[in-house]
Amino acid sequence: MEMNFLAIVVAAVSALVVGFIWYNPKVFGNAWMQAADMTEDKMKGANMAKIFILAFIFAILLAMSIMPMVIHQMGAFSLTGGDVANALPSYEAFMNDYQDAFRTYKHGAFHGVLAGVFIALPILGTNALFERKSAKYILINSGYWIVTMGIMGAIICGWK
Repeated sequence: MEMNFLAIVVAAVSALVVGFIWYNPKVFGNAWMQAADMTEDKMKGANMAKIFILAFIFAILLAMSIMPMVIHQMGAFSLTGGDVANALPSYEAFMNDYQDAFRTYKHGAFHGVLAGVFIALPILGTNALFERKSAKYILINSGYWIVTMGIMGAIICGWK
């Protein structure tokens, strides 16, 4: 089982694309600015190249961490210590039987959404509570990550 770097990169790019749409003023952008206490003046002067480069790097890290959640065969791969050349013959037999089991876009999206609900939402929600942000702020930002992780999961799991 090898990591599909193209799927990782496309999944990472999808996070930026979804963010461009999600935080557009015609979607949730204006509501987010209000909930985040953000103004046009506060946004001016930001180093957007730095922001997007770091966001892309973080999205790559996230895509790599989602991979074992959405591709169940990664569990069997991990048992070999990452060295399938020295794995027992049962590994090859198992992979021959199950290498494509649950490797669909739909299945990846399902697990990506679960990761968004059970990982991203609690983290963002906890931070927002201590930052004294509103439920609206939590829902907008968590909603973005739930949708994004669903799309990332679909790409990573379904892309073979």
